[in-house]
Amino acid sequence: MKLASYPFAVPIVAALALVGCASNKVANGTETTPAAKPAHHKAAPTQTIGGAVVDAEATIAVNIAKAPNLTTLVKAVSAAGLNTTLEGPGPYTFFAPTNAAFGRLAPGTVEALLKPENKASLVKLLDYSIVAGRITAANLRRRIAAGNGTTRLTTIEGDRLTVTLTQNIITLTDVNGNKSYVQADDIAQSNGIVHVVNGVLIPNLA
Repeated sequence: MKLASYPFAVPIVAALALVGCASNKVANGTETTPAAKPAHHKAAPTQTIGGAVVDAEATIAVNIAKAPNLTTLVKAVSAAGLNTTLEGPGPYTFFAPTNAAFGRLAPGTVEALLKPENKASLVKLLDYSIVAGRITAANLRRRIAAGNGTTRLTTIEGDRLTVTLTQNIITLTDVNGNKSYVQADDIAQSNGIVHVVNGVLIPNLA
């Protein structure tokens, strides 16, 4: 059964099997000390994605395109035609999977998804990583605490993500039970916020 023939078929779920791996959260930047400047004149912290400096006045589409650890994601966004969405006003919260995250998928899966005939599956996959609104890590932690350890987010794809903490690391569990961990959070964009994750979130493709 070919992926191209059945873009939403159950076999894709098996093909999209990934290996979850908890990682320590990465600090997003530094801030000037009060000794260097008065507190009310602190410089905004410098934020990076994969070592590339983020421009908080630029859109999600512009900033992820700079990141050396998000090149597979950028190719996928382009192939899916989602640049318009990620350049739009939003705001959006984007859980951005790294190159390593895509590398955990079954061999050949990324190549298959990037084919024009599988665009519908790719759009569905990427939309499952986007939530409407600007949701910070602090907001997620408050919601997790209020929900006795669990909260849920509805993505623009329509399926939900379950959010918990694993040893204080924000953990996303997709509808198939795959877990992804936030490696870098609260990366500000003009049209939202990016949280870098170490797994690809898989929606219901049946």
